[in-house]
Amino acid sequence: MKNIILSALLLFSVFSSAQIKGTITDEKGNPLPFVSVFEEGTYRGTTSNEQGQYQLQVKEIGKNKIVFQYLGFKTQKITVSPDSKNLTLDIKMQEESFSLNEVVIDPKNNPANAIIKSAIANRKENSEKTSRFTADFYSKGILKVKDLPKKILGQKIDLGPDLSSNLDSTGTGILYLSETLSKISFQKPDKLKETIIASKISGNNNGFSYNTAALSTYDFYDNTLEFDVNLISPIASNAFNYYKYKLEGSFYDDNKHQIYKIKVIPKRDKEPVVEGYIYIVDDSFAIYALDVDIKGYRVKNEFTEVMNLKQSFSYNAENKIWSKNAQTLSFNAGGFGVKFSGQFNYVYSNYEFPDSFSKKTFGNEIVAFDLNANKKDNAFWNEIRPIPLTLEESTDYTKKDSLQIIRKSKKYTDSIDAKNNKFKVWDILRGYDYKNTFKKYSFKYDGLLNLTSLSFNTVQGFNLDSGFSFKKWNEENGKTTSLSTTFNYGFSDERLRVIGEFSHRFNNINYATIYVSGGTKTAQFNSAEPITKFVNSISSLFFKDNYMKLYNLEFTQISYTQDIANGINLNAKLGYEQRKPLFNTTDYSFFKRDDIYSSNNPLAPNDFNTPAFDPHHLIKAGLNARINFGNKYISRPDGRYNFKDEKYPTIFLAFEKAFAASEKKYEFERIGAAVQYDLKLDNKGVLGMNLKAGKFFNAENISFIDYRHFNGNQTHIGTTDRYLNVFNLMPYYTNSTNDRYFEMHLEHNDMGYIMNKIPLLNLLKSTMNIGFHSLAIPDRKPYSEFTVGLDNLGFGKFKLFRIDYVHSYQAGVQQNGVVFGLKILNVLD
Repeated sequence: MKNIILSALLLFSVFSSAQIKGTITDEKGNPLPFVSVFEEGTYRGTTSNEQGQYQLQVKEIGKNKIVFQYLGFKTQKITVSPDSKNLTLDIKMQEESFSLNEVVIDPKNNPANAIIKSAIANRKENSEKTSRFTADFYSKGILKVKDLPKKILGQKIDLGPDLSSNLDSTGTGILYLSETLSKISFQKPDKLKETIIASKISGNNNGFSYNTAALSTYDFYDNTLEFDVNLISPIASNAFNYYKYKLEGSFYDDNKHQIYKIKVIPKRDKEPVVEGYIYIVDDSFAIYALDVDIKGYRVKNEFTEVMNLKQSFSYNAENKIWSKNAQTLSFNAGGFGVKFSGQFNYVYSNYEFPDSFSKKTFGNEIVAFDLNANKKDNAFWNEIRPIPLTLEESTDYTKKDSLQIIRKSKKYTDSIDAKNNKFKVWDILRGYDYKNTFKKYSFKYDGLLNLTSLSFNTVQGFNLDSGFSFKKWNEENGKTTSLSTTFNYGFSDERLRVIGEFSHRFNNINYATIYVSGGTKTAQFNSAEPITKFVNSISSLFFKDNYMKLYNLEFTQISYTQDIANGINLNAKLGYEQRKPLFNTTDYSFFKRDDIYSSNNPLAPNDFNTPAFDPHHLIKAGLNARINFGNKYISRPDGRYNFKDEKYPTIFLAFEKAFAASEKKYEFERIGAAVQYDLKLDNKGVLGMNLKAGKFFNAENISFIDYRHFNGNQTHIGTTDRYLNVFNLMPYYTNSTNDRYFEMHLEHNDMGYIMNKIPLLNLLKSTMNIGFHSLAIPDRKPYSEFTVGLDNLGFGKFKLFRIDYVHSYQAGVQQNGVVFGLKILNVLD
């Protein structure tokens, strides 16, 4: 009901207002994009598009004073007469003449420094003036591609029929175009409530745009701005450590405020800094406007070449507040010869600044969509849209919206599927996909020759994976059903193992999902699988190190997971397991033919006859909870999308019980808990923490399989982005326990804070990691290790490597080693 009333009020205000529109150019007739246009004394405003066109909604036309404000040009204030409901008003703007004559502070000192110091001193006061507000918010986003090649690294690019038809013969065109219109309430530092009244995506009438106010809040009154790496504001409290400043002149706006134009110059190129211009108002030292560039490598985003961020602020003489009325974020990016560009325009209007909000204003729901937000027709958008569409954008909407009806028809989807579903002889080896788009189901055969199908271990020798899968989905209600089977054949032990899996997700609201699986497979003693198939294959075949230890598992299991409350997810599972020991069946390797592998017994690597355990069976039940405190979410008609509140840790709780075993000694209980947290230190990086603890009960003689195993690493190869769940030099099974345990992982990534300041090393554009890892179990000295290394290493845009020096010690035994991080290995397993 609340959304219906809000929509009705908005519609009433739209169709009871008048419109002023026109084109803004310079004196030579060139269109001026992103000019701020607003009605004096109000917070009704807009901005011009790339072709200089604008349209402004006003309550009525009659002695309105319309202000045109643009960096580098003189502000114009035009009084309009009550001629009609709609008025065309074209404007020619004159270039601003900047003067240094009025600026006399101290010839011996840089005058820009004094102005920036005053801006910093008044930063808190100016920020507080806009610390609480409500406003209307409009955003428009567009993504384009240029010169898209037919192939990348020899592989044909398949964008699908929808995207490929948007490009011309040169591989250039609009990939994405969307708009949103919403009502927002905001309170610093991060309380937000947004209701999206209208949402539109070109070529998708069921689409809900992600162009929300939550993703566009860049406040330069804060010390840092959140990107991949936090950027230092030019008026941060420590700004002089990062920037130099140059006063390039001043001018007076239409309210006789003197505005200083100051060039912002980075002191060090590799720091997370901006460069460009900041405009400061004299006396109040508020921000008048910004026009800054953000280079991709400065925020550790190598594929982004440069981002440009523009902001303009308007002044209200009644409350003496400078408020942001327009913002534009544009960027150029690319890789593999592909060039992308994007632009997001934001308009804030109809501000109100309450002294306080009611307690019910803000909650965990940060964005809500009107049920009919994506159903607004063209007449609505043409009337309400504050930034007119360019010819290119208008053409894109017309083309894609017309094609959408065709593309969703059964005849069209069947014709496209028929083309893509053609079976070729080599698909027997490469794999095959069959898809029915209209009925929303697909079938897949994995093939026999791909990067992940073939691996090696000493139990099976070379072994091959393949399988079949079926999937059916419904985007509108979030239901997804999948059924799959995987075949694994070991050429050395000459055994075929098969497992089957079924899953069904009921919705996108609480993500209730049931999962059933069963069959036979080889399983690692550590179910977390600390050594991957790919790494084990290389380690065995090249270095004769068979770290992976396996047993035969025949099982059937059912599990159910669901979000039972905001931020709380529960998972329950029940399964039967039949375990049997396995032995090495091959001694093959590429090199070191005279050496022998260790046995498959993790407790006795030199004993090739004694099994690691006796065959047995049991039933296991488990209950796991994940708790995200302060969890935020976006509510959409097609689902609910959660966002972890980074101010709070995530807590994991677990209970496990084994019963109905073949022998009583295999039955036990275990409780466990974990806390994960990232402490963000502004521009000084991130301190990651992962603390785990647990306790076994009635577990004196349980199977070694059910011990608590810890993720060691004897291969000296790291395969994850962060080392917050691994001991980098610890042997895989030397500290396994069936008693209590506590493990701690700490890792600080400086995000370039230190590395950016070291000459020569800063050319690497890397980050420094310092870590500490510790494990405590009964009847044994603690295991500890210290690490220090460099991350974000690589060539050009490809930062896929990491290297760490590790020092470990336990009971007087010390080790030193180097771990090489190869993040690309995530893809191979």
